[in-house]
Parts: sequence; structure tokens; C-alpha cells
Amino acid sequence: MLLYRWHDYFMNNGVVVQVITANEWQRLRSIRLNALTESGHAFGGTFEAESAEDEEAWRSKFDKNDFLIASVDGVDGAMLFIEVLKGDFDATCWIGGCWSDPQFRGKGLMRALFTFIDEQEKDWKVQGLGVWTDNFSAIAAYEKLGFVKMGEDTASTRQPGKFYQRMIRKSPV
Repeated sequence: MLLYRWHDYFMNNGVVVQVITANEWQRLRSIRLNALTESGHAFGGTFEAESAEDEEAWRSKFDKNDFLIASVDGVDGAMLFIEVLKGDFDATCWIGGCWSDPQFRGKGLMRALFTFIDEQEKDWKVQGLGVWTDNFSAIAAYEKLGFVKMGEDTASTRQPGKFYQRMIRKSPV
């Protein structure tokens, strides 16, 4: 497994964005479980299932994805993961697990994460994601970041009866 550490990305508002490594799996576990506790309705995964995962399971997540965390004054406040793939609507990567702690919402952490993505020399230039069709606040936040709805609503395989919409965003050139 390739382990790497990119330079931290500092924004003017004190937000630090980092790509974390498998050796920081406990940091990922902490913020992810906070997300599932506070906003479990927004995700396909569940607190019950993910809190039962052991260290090996958490480390294995890094084999397929890059995990970004935004923090303020050393406190992790937002996260997302990126999977490189060739997806629908010319997406070069899939964004998942987007979440910000309510105490940090409106402070630019998601914008900092996407600014960081835009500035990397990686195949992250066309981002796709899925969002539940009834998660209006998330849809509005993604639209502010430049995401546009694409295609038809899709039935969830993990949560029967729920639908998600795909959204696409292109990094500025």
C-alpha cells in the first residue's frame, strides 16, 4: 500500500485541509462516526455497522480512496473521500462521505475541501457524487460549490424506497 502525505493546505480563514493516510485511521473513524451519529440519514452506511469495524477494516478503506479532512485550530470539522474512477457524465472521480460538523457549518470548510481538490495535479477534475433526493440542504450546498444535477433519480440498493440524484462538478481550469 502506498502511503503518502501531501502538504497541508491552509486557507485564509484558518481552515487546514489534509489528505490523511491509513496510519491516521483513528482520525477517520472518529469523524466518520460523528457524521453517522449526527447525520445518519444522509449516508448509505450506518453507525452500527461502521462502529463495529476493526482497525484492519478501517485501514483497508485507504486502499481504494483518498480521505480529506478539514480542520480549524486542530479540530476536525469536515471530511470527504475521493475514489478515482471513470464514471457517468465524464466523472473522473467519485466524492463520498461529505459531512461537516454543525458547529463548523457556514465557515467554508466544504469550499476549502473542494478548493484543495481543484488545486491538485490528480485525476480529480470532474467530480461526481450522489445525494438523497430529499436532502435539500445538501443539494443546495453542492449547488453552491458548482455541482449540477445529471440524469434521472436512481433507486438505492442499500436503502430500498430511497432515491438519490447524481451531481457533477468540473474543477475550474
